[in-house]
Amino acid sequence: MTYDEAVRYLLTLGKELAAPQQARVQKFDLANISILSESLGSPHRAVPCVHIAGTNGKGSTAAMLDSILRAAGLRTGLYTSPHLERINERIRIAGEEISHSAFAESFTRVETQIENLTASGALAAHPTFFECLTAVACVAFAGSDIDFAIYEVGMGGRLDATNIVTPEVAVITQIDFDHEAYLGHSIEQIAAEKAGIIKPGGWVVSSAERPEARAVIARTAAAMDARLVEIDGTFQLENVRDADGCYSAVVSQPHSTKKIAIDLQLPGRFQLRNALAALAAARLLAQRGFPLNDDSIVRGLAAARWPGRLEKLMEKPALYLDGAHNPAGARELLSFWNDHFQGRKIFLIYGAMRDKAVDEISGLLFPRVHTVILTEPRQSRAISAEALREMTHHHAQNLEIVSDPVQALERVFELAHSDDVIFVTGSLYLVGDLRRFLLERRLPAGSHI
Repeated sequence: MTYDEAVRYLLTLGKELAAPQQARVQKFDLANISILSESLGSPHRAVPCVHIAGTNGKGSTAAMLDSILRAAGLRTGLYTSPHLERINERIRIAGEEISHSAFAESFTRVETQIENLTASGALAAHPTFFECLTAVACVAFAGSDIDFAIYEVGMGGRLDATNIVTPEVAVITQIDFDHEAYLGHSIEQIAAEKAGIIKPGGWVVSSAERPEARAVIARTAAAMDARLVEIDGTFQLENVRDADGCYSAVVSQPHSTKKIAIDLQLPGRFQLRNALAALAAARLLAQRGFPLNDDSIVRGLAAARWPGRLEKLMEKPALYLDGAHNPAGARELLSFWNDHFQGRKIFLIYGAMRDKAVDEISGLLFPRVHTVILTEPRQSRAISAEALREMTHHHAQNLEIVSDPVQALERVFELAHSDDVIFVTGSLYLVGDLRRFLLERRLPAGSHI
């Protein structure tokens, strides 16, 4: 099977998530992925790994830890979701997207095994889009001579396809409301799903901040006889400095004179918390015998990049892409605005999926914005721009509808002056649509489309 054939086949398997109204009848468990992986020779057990769950911050934390491991000279595999522009982004080997040929080779092996299992009756149904991709990642990593793998949970944790791994360290990042139709309508319920990645006797890092989430994680760790390291109480930040939205700090620990200075290139104060989670995980891995030290941690954090999250692509007017798709992400984005753009006009291009808390997100962001342009990501689950207007117009000072994302971008450049600020947010799919368009144009800083 060629790469194009593999991608087309994956897309025939349907959406990554079922519609919320179908969640009650959708069957989620680890049976399919476990049967498939075992038939493939259990590639998920071939390489030591870290497993990362959370509502927000898990992708950034994964990218930081991957960068730390590579700074220490380890050859890594990184599995994340969703992708912005190409499906290859989800599977990275030694810091690079998997090649078309390697993707096709791994997918062909997985799909051949699925056909055999289906024919024999071992699989009751074809594995889902995400189950297939998880199997592809495991096969690709097992065949790529890597030293270490990092798996980011797709959704939840307990029943996520990635939860077949037994990690050296599990990491749980910030927990907030998202995917409630699948994970529950309280922080406690959502936290229990995320804490489902904790294995008996495992080692766990938590950067969760909500007290009710921390309590659930602590109870789960105790029940599993797992070692839990919470970054609150373990680390303190000193001399925090802000350089154009990117933060640096000195990290200390109570009852210790040892300090480490970190310098991040990922914008947003919230990235300091993700960096502490990655730092804690790296130090636990060092205790497990992996060749990591504070020098590799410092160099790795400084080199880490994660596209589409407060990513600045232009200067005049300033243009940022940020996939703030849930209320917690919107609060962080609003904090970034308040810290850096007081007195400046903000123009917002916004599009969202149907399963998102649109009214709450727009209620946080739209009152702060000079003009909102509503658009539609090129996804079947996207809310129409007209429906968005009905849901959100009461929050906006000025609001326009431009359904096509590229035309929305062209319209915002007509409205914004060189000293204004433009943000694209609401959906990572929208961010991916416009990121691809902008980078294909190869815009120099300060240019217009």
